[in-house]
Amino acid sequence: MPGVERSAETIGVEEEFLLIDPASGRTAARADAVLSVLENTQLTRFHAELAATQVEAATGPCTELAELRVALCDARERVRAAARQHGLRVVSAGLPERGAEQPVGGRGKRFREILIRYAGVVADYEACACQVHIGVPDRKTGVAVLNHLRPWLPTLLALSASSPHRGYASWRMVLQSRFPGSGVPPWFSSADDYDAHIRRMVECGTLVDESMTFWLARLSRRWPTVEFRAADAVPDVEMAVLQAALSRALVRTAITDIAAGREAPRVRDDVCAAAIWTAARHGLDGPAVHVQHECQVPATKLVNALVEHVAAALEETGDTDTLEKLP
Repeated sequence: MPGVERSAETIGVEEEFLLIDPASGRTAARADAVLSVLENTQLTRFHAELAATQVEAATGPCTELAELRVALCDARERVRAAARQHGLRVVSAGLPERGAEQPVGGRGKRFREILIRYAGVVADYEACACQVHIGVPDRKTGVAVLNHLRPWLPTLLALSASSPHRGYASWRMVLQSRFPGSGVPPWFSSADDYDAHIRRMVECGTLVDESMTFWLARLSRRWPTVEFRAADAVPDVEMAVLQAALSRALVRTAITDIAAGREAPRVRDDVCAAAIWTAARHGLDGPAVHVQHECQVPATKLVNALVEHVAAALEETGDTDTLEKLP
């Protein structure tokens, strides 16, 4: 907040990696084998994902980007080393070039329920994301922050697009849009409104449980964080750090606006959907949708608008130099 010293919000990053068989070039359903030789550290924990061709590395909460960078580099090297022990290589990308014939199978009760519930939507789903958790004081603040994030999620997607296929910059987002409720989250009036919406979708049968949503930003059920889920898996650590820096700056800016009584812009759901589709189609190499003006603009113009929007927050946390990594 202007004139008030405030500690930096914590950051955690979850990166999903594809396991590749060098001989065939296809993804390999060997996650359990790779995870068996991966040991959690103080910096990072390693997890299975829905597809047996993927491994996830999740950092602990960091307060400085330098600390986060060390954790991400360490995690990537550990995953690569574990994969090499099984004759595999690791790729960080939104989608594989050549997927496995059967990447998803019965891997625990909840995963089996997801496979049954969504059937063909997940049968060949190997999409990978770079997910960022930013600490917030409480769920009430977190929901208000989500409202402020809605206009900017398409730009975070465009910046990260790394799954080119069939003319799209992010085919991962096209695949994700097949799930019910995917995209920019709705506007919520309160934490109770947010929780009631999720319970309603569980009762309607479109979500397996209250821990699941397909929105591109949501509240974590386990931690006091806002979780960004817009970005494709990114090829290098610096792009992951950039996503983390921009995400924290967006949250910090939102909290400042909330404290000042500035309400988030009421952008239309259908225009947000158009903006996500356009970001998936073009990435940064074409038009984007300005959700407040409800028209097309160059994608780079929205990147510049995002930078201007969060400039003060980046300066407060000493993260302005991360903008050098912008395309």
